[in-house]
Amino acid sequence: MAGGAQPRGPAARAAGAPGLLPLLLLLLSAAAILHRGDGQNLVTEDVTVVEGDVATISCRVKNSDDSVIQLLNPNRQTIYFRDFRPLKDSRFQLVNFSNSELRVSLTNVSISDEGRYFCQLYTDPPQEIYTTITVLVPPRNLVIDIQKEIAVEGEEIELNCTAMASRPATTIRWFKGNKELTGKSEVEQWSDMYTVTSQLVLKVGREDDGVPVICLVDHPAVKDLQTQRYLEVMYPPTTIPPPTTTTTTTTTIPTTITDTTATTEPAVHGFTQLPNSAEELDYGDLSGTPVPLNASTEALPTVQLSNASLAFPPDSRAGEEGAIRSVDHAVVGGVVAVVVFAMLCLLIILGRYFARHKGTYFTHEAKGADDAADADTAIINAEGGQNNSEEKKEYFI
Repeated sequence: MAGGAQPRGPAARAAGAPGLLPLLLLLLSAAAILHRGDGQNLVTEDVTVVEGDVATISCRVKNSDDSVIQLLNPNRQTIYFRDFRPLKDSRFQLVNFSNSELRVSLTNVSISDEGRYFCQLYTDPPQEIYTTITVLVPPRNLVIDIQKEIAVEGEEIELNCTAMASRPATTIRWFKGNKELTGKSEVEQWSDMYTVTSQLVLKVGREDDGVPVICLVDHPAVKDLQTQRYLEVMYPPTTIPPPTTTTTTTTTIPTTITDTTATTEPAVHGFTQLPNSAEELDYGDLSGTPVPLNASTEALPTVQLSNASLAFPPDSRAGEEGAIRSVDHAVVGGVVAVVVFAMLCLLIILGRYFARHKGTYFTHEAKGADDAADADTAIINAEGGQNNSEEKKEYFI
């Protein structure tokens, strides 16, 4: 083998591989930069929009050289070529066109519009950059289901909050009043939508009666979306003993203390005589003046109570009852007098009425009426005939 010969085969290729690796990495980086348009004249931003709103796509040129700008949809169909719209979708409208910008609006965005939109600049070489439209869908409905409408104190109840058909999946938070609680969430996906159900197990007490339990949704498409249910808790009543009040009545009885000998005297007017010895009495006299105690056999003063010294305030209730009784008697007497007077007047009127309608009648019948066969014959046979009948008179008494 000559000294200048180079090694060949797999060993030679392995020795040259480290020199090709940096070159390969450089080519891959350049391809990525060309695809994204970084360092090129094209500039755009990603768009996030709520379903049903308007999305605006902007393709801007930093250093314009009057090159042609066009916008393509995710299917690589041309939406706008300069200021001309080849695509027959009227939701795309031209907002602004110049040598440095192509701005297009898309109204009534739906989930099907989500994806990458491409901005192309016809230069040498051509430049391309893409922007991504993300469509947000707020929850269709938010519902709280409670296991029991009315719970018992100390019982555990289960609450479920469901946020249906959202994109992306929502985050559910629980609150009892102003206190945040922790629930357990489950996410269910169907098609491009997400349904989230959060479960909360809560032990209730009497202090929870009437307190709202709030289900709050955190979602980029909505703010302050929440629903709530009020807890109803049954608990036994609390028995509170009535407050005890003590009424103290103090009656002051004036006393007269006389200095007499230590003789045993009977009780006066039902009162008990005070003790006579110093051992039995170890406090001051009733008037508040302290009495010195000693071991001598001197007699202590004797308290005598008289009738004149016992003065009690009059009872006002006795006077009120007497006045009420006197008023009742006067009313009853007046009513009886009126009834008696009315009966006397009625008796007088009835007597006069019967007296005026009572009388005795005297008649003069024709003589011979007893022998006549009938009344006409008696009149004809009567003495005096017709003239006598005319003279007959009747008196009323």
